[in-house]
Amino acid sequence: MLGFFRRMTKSKVGIFIGLLLLAVIAVGFAMADIQGLRPGSTGGSGAAVAKVGDQEIGDVALRERIQNDVQNAAQRQPGLTTTQYIAAGGFEGSLERAISDSALMQFAKDHGLVVSDRYIDGQIASLPAFQGLDGKFSQQAFDQALARARITPQQLRDDFRRTVLTRMMLARTIENSFMPQQLALPYASLSKESRTGQVAIVPTAALPAPAAPTDQQLQAYYTANQGRYTIPERRVIRYAIVSPASVAAQSAPTDAEIQTAYRASAARFAPSQTRTVSQVVIADQAAANRVAQAVRGGQSISAAAAPLGLEAVTLTGQTQGQLAARTSADIAKSAFAAPQGAVVGPVRSPLGFVVLKVDAITQVPGKSIEQARPELVAELTKTKSATALGAVQEKIDGGITDGATFDEIVADAKLTAQATPPVTAQGIDPMKPGQPDPALAPIIEAGFASEAGDAPQIVQTQADGTFALVATGDVTRAAPRPLAEIREQVVGQYLKDQAMKAARVIAQQIVNKVNGGMPLNTAVAQSGARLPAPRPVTASRQQLSQLGAQVPPALSLMFAMAPKKARLTAAPDGEGWIVVYLDSIARGDASTDKAAITGVGRELGRISGNEYAEQFVEAVRRQVGVTKNGAAISRLRGELAGSAAPSAQ
Repeated sequence: MLGFFRRMTKSKVGIFIGLLLLAVIAVGFAMADIQGLRPGSTGGSGAAVAKVGDQEIGDVALRERIQNDVQNAAQRQPGLTTTQYIAAGGFEGSLERAISDSALMQFAKDHGLVVSDRYIDGQIASLPAFQGLDGKFSQQAFDQALARARITPQQLRDDFRRTVLTRMMLARTIENSFMPQQLALPYASLSKESRTGQVAIVPTAALPAPAAPTDQQLQAYYTANQGRYTIPERRVIRYAIVSPASVAAQSAPTDAEIQTAYRASAARFAPSQTRTVSQVVIADQAAANRVAQAVRGGQSISAAAAPLGLEAVTLTGQTQGQLAARTSADIAKSAFAAPQGAVVGPVRSPLGFVVLKVDAITQVPGKSIEQARPELVAELTKTKSATALGAVQEKIDGGITDGATFDEIVADAKLTAQATPPVTAQGIDPMKPGQPDPALAPIIEAGFASEAGDAPQIVQTQADGTFALVATGDVTRAAPRPLAEIREQVVGQYLKDQAMKAARVIAQQIVNKVNGGMPLNTAVAQSGARLPAPRPVTASRQQLSQLGAQVPPALSLMFAMAPKKARLTAAPDGEGWIVVYLDSIARGDASTDKAAITGVGRELGRISGNEYAEQFVEAVRRQVGVTKNGAAISRLRGELAGSAAPSAQ
C-alpha cells in the first residue's frame, strides 16, 4: 500500500494527484483559509514553459506559483528555502500541477461542466478569513486578506472554481472505489502474519573512544554538515494589542444609559410567572375528549393516556413565550389563562389534539433598577466594548488603507508597540530556547505570512474581540551558526559520528558472516569486541500496527526482509547499530475474519480510486495535448535555484 504512494509521488501525474487528495478531499467545498490559494497557472508575460491545449503557461505565472507553493510548504516545514524545495523535486511538482490544472479546466469547459458565480461567491463569503468581528462577511477583511496573499478577487474565484470542478470530476472515483473480497483476502491475511528472529546490538559504548579531531578535521566536518547547525529563518514581529481592557474607560456605562436600558427592558424586569404543565397529544378528537374527561374526573394525564399507548410530557417552569414555542400560541394562551389544577383542551395543534393540565404556577417577582443594575452593567459594558473595539479597528483599517506605516498607525491610534525577539515560525528564539508563548501564535503566524515592508495587518487573537496590529520587522535568513560559537557541540557530534562509523564496521562484519552461514551468536562472539549476546524476538504485524509510529527500527526491518538473512539498522539516538536476523515466517489466514477482509477491501479501494483518478488525469492531459519548452523550464529552474540560497544578515 505504501509503495503506491511512493510511486505516485515520482510520476508526473502522481505528484498532482498526491497533493490533490489533500486539497480536494480534505477541504472539500468549504476552504477554511486562503493560504493555499494561488494565482492562476496560465498566462503571464515572458517565455512559455508549456502549452496545454490552446493555453500557454508563462514563466512568470509558474514562478509566482512556485513562490506560493514554497510559502505554503514552509507553513508545514518552517525554514524551507526555495533551493531546498527545488532540490526535493518541488519545481517539477509545481509545473505538473499547473499543467494538470489547466488540462482539467479545459476538459471541463469542453464537456459543459460549469460552476455558477453565485455559488462561488457564496463559498467565499462563508470563509472565516473574510469575516469581521461580528462573524459576518467583511469587505475590509476580504480586501486585506487578498492583499496579504497577493491575489486578486478574480484569481480567488478562479481557484475556487478549479477546486470545485476538480472535485466534480475526481471525487466520486476516489471516494467510492472498493476492492472485492477475493483480492482483499491475501492482504488481510498478511496483517495476521508473525515473524521470529534475533537481534544483536553493537553499541558505541562498547568500543574505544575515538581520538579528538584536529582543527582541520573539525573544520571539514563542520563544512560538510552545515545543515545540522543552520538556524531557521528568524523574524522580529512587531505588534500592538487592542483588547477590551484597552477600551475599558470608554466601555463603562453611565447612569443615564443604565436607566434608558432599564426602561427599554421594562417587560423583562416586570413581575411575571412561570407554569409547569403536563400534556399529551392525541391524534383522534374523540379519544382526546375521553382523556380530558378522565383527567377532570381526577385521573392524572399519564394514567388517562396509558390505555392509548401514549405518555404524558411535563414542561417545567415555562414562560408563556417558551410554552408557545413548544406547543402553539393558542395553547399557551389558554394554559396561562387557566388556574392551577385546571385542565385545558382538547385544543387542536399541528400534530393532533392537546390535553393539558396546569400543575403549578410560580410567581416571579420583578426587579428594581438597583436589582437589575449588575446585569445591565455587564450587558452595556460588553456592547460598548465591542463598539469601542470596532471604532479602533476602523481607525486602524483606515490607516492601512491610506498606506500608513506601523509606527504611524500606532501613534495615531495611541497604541503600545511591542516586538518579539528574532523568532522562528514556531515562536522559538534559538538563542534562548524555551517554550513559545501560545498567546503570540496568531501574531507570529501573521508575521511569517508577510514580508518586511508589507502593509501592517489586523489579526484577531482571542474570542473576546482582542486583536493585534502586526507588521514584519527585521528578517534574518537561515544560516549556520559560526563554528567558534558551537565548537563544543560540533566536537561532540564529530566524536559520536566517528564512534558510529567504527561500530558500523564491526556490525557489517557480523552481517557478512551470518549471511555466509555462521550462526549469529558465533559471529557476535568472534567480533573482537565485548558485545551483548543476541536476543530472540517474535512479533506479529497486528502488534506493529498497534504501535503506530512507535515501531522499533529492528522490528520494522524484520518485517521487510527474507528468512535466514541478516541486515543492519541504526540503533535509536545514535547509540550504535543493530543486526537483525530473521529465522522464520508464520503465514496468517484471514479467511474467517470478515471484518478484517472488509476493512482491507475498503482501504485498497481508496488506493485503487486514487490510481483511477491518476489515470483519468493522464488521459485528460493526452486528449488536451501538452507540449513542454525544455529550454525555458531549465532556465527558470536555474534562476530559482541560484537566487534562493540563504544568506545571513
